[in-house]
Amino acid sequence: MSRIILKRFPLNPFVQPNQVGVIGLLTFMGNGKFEKRTYSINCKTSSKHQLRISNQIRQISSGIIKSPIGNCATIPNEHAVEHIYKNMDEWIEEPAATCAVSGRSYTYGMLRMLVNRCAQAMLGHCGMKTGEVVALLLPNIPEYIIVCHGAMEAGLIVTFVNPLYTPDEIKRQFENAGVKMIVTIPLLLEMVTTIGPQLPGYKTTICIGGDDEPGRNVHGLMSLLSAGYEADLPEIHPDKLALLPYSSGTTGLPKGVMLSHRNLVANMVQGDHPALIAKTTAETGQKHTTLTVLPFFHIYGFNGIMNVCLRLGTHLITIPRFTPEDYLKALLEYKPTYLFVVPSLLLFLASHPSVTKDHLSSIEEITSGAAPLTEGLLQKFRQKIDNPKVTIRQGYGMTETSPVTFIMPNLTPPSKIGTIGVLFPGTEAKVLSLTTREELGTHQTGELLVRGPQVMMGYLNNEKATSETIDEDGWLHTGDVVYYDEDHYFYVVDRCKELIKVKGNQVSPTELENLILEIEGIVDAAVVGVPDELAGEVPRAYVVTKPGQNLNEEDIKKFVSSKVTHYKKLAGGVKFIQSIPRNPSGKILRNELKIQNP
Repeated sequence: MSRIILKRFPLNPFVQPNQVGVIGLLTFMGNGKFEKRTYSINCKTSSKHQLRISNQIRQISSGIIKSPIGNCATIPNEHAVEHIYKNMDEWIEEPAATCAVSGRSYTYGMLRMLVNRCAQAMLGHCGMKTGEVVALLLPNIPEYIIVCHGAMEAGLIVTFVNPLYTPDEIKRQFENAGVKMIVTIPLLLEMVTTIGPQLPGYKTTICIGGDDEPGRNVHGLMSLLSAGYEADLPEIHPDKLALLPYSSGTTGLPKGVMLSHRNLVANMVQGDHPALIAKTTAETGQKHTTLTVLPFFHIYGFNGIMNVCLRLGTHLITIPRFTPEDYLKALLEYKPTYLFVVPSLLLFLASHPSVTKDHLSSIEEITSGAAPLTEGLLQKFRQKIDNPKVTIRQGYGMTETSPVTFIMPNLTPPSKIGTIGVLFPGTEAKVLSLTTREELGTHQTGELLVRGPQVMMGYLNNEKATSETIDEDGWLHTGDVVYYDEDHYFYVVDRCKELIKVKGNQVSPTELENLILEIEGIVDAAVVGVPDELAGEVPRAYVVTKPGQNLNEEDIKKFVSSKVTHYKKLAGGVKFIQSIPRNPSGKILRNELKIQNP
């Protein structure tokens, strides 16, 4: 399972509690017309509301835990594209997406028109039929939005893959998904035109930034959009399959995660609660700008960043490939108010000498995903940015939950260090004992189960894996070890399958990694279990140090030994390596680490 670890650290305890929702509604219909309606949402928190939450959550000590924030708003009966763009009359002439490297930019009105044209071209000229699968093999570029939303509006199913995968990995996923069309860029076109014809029933290829090549069955995207192809767009039921991302595969072979339009829309709506949302464009009159390099081919980047930002009228700044030069240039040129990062990127911002306060002067909020942020890293960044009004938001999610299930509310007490927050509105949870499977109460560690409207339909063509993950009562077994406190704030301890068993004692790799990262001069670390004749397994650390550091194995082992009980010591030793292998979402690839560094 691919998961996201997020959490919110207020740098200033005084947070404005009043929030006002978006005003206005615009829906682009399949026949090219706009239907306009008007509404307003008044969302204000109060001390009474906060007290009611507190009283409500303290009444329950174990069993099924509900969100202390309450239920989410009614999930509209809309497909994902209809939902994302329905409020855009407030910002129809504003920029929607811009490539920070090339400068290519689209307004909301232009983007919405091209999405509709793309949908009609895919059906009317490319020969695709509703319910077939289109694959995106793309970096983060503005046109990603056009083709993925165009495909979804055409009733097609979208899957995507990391462009850095090998041809064999890509072919294996595309065969499993039943891909009939691939969208790519010139750099990857040679590989795609080799893979495509090998797929059963393959129809055609679209190349963004390329020309028509009839001999290779390739359509240039711009020629498709400018030709004015027409087709009747289907009525799309929200329960239809919309997205087919693949789980990370770190606990087995990659599996297609079936997410419906309703799953995606539900997760966007769940984030609308006044206790969670930041000030919107409609409320402040300020046009928010978001800079992200996190991949759209991951559910966090796709629904948690791209779709949510467009839904809120944000100006989305994309970078196709991270380089320090491009990223720092984008910070100065576009002055983003929001950043989406992973811990390694935040470490770059906190530690790199080229990053100054000027680069970060416009930032209001940062969202970090993929792995927990350590307190030491947060402290480094606080010192660099030197702005107590900036907040860093984290939470928790998975590919299988569209993705968010936990988030830290705006009024999270500063004492909740290390938390992933509270349940998303409309989401339920249970914590089960790892041995007896009984339901646990506060401060008892066990496996997290979640249930809600954002939970996937199941795994594609894999009933066994689906039934092992989602039980008959609809509970999704996350495989993550957690506990929760009296206020129903949750804390992740580790992955069930990543726990190291030392003479029957469970050792958390994350706990040891966080300790090691406290050592001056260490910039990254990973801990795995290695076989031991007497103990079964013992912990081994892999560390990355700053250039010029003189740390040795004994220094690190002594530091850890002074902080932990005897069976958590690094009896498997310490190895110094150049980098920690991670998947695109930032998760440590522990098996690969052990293979590469035996």
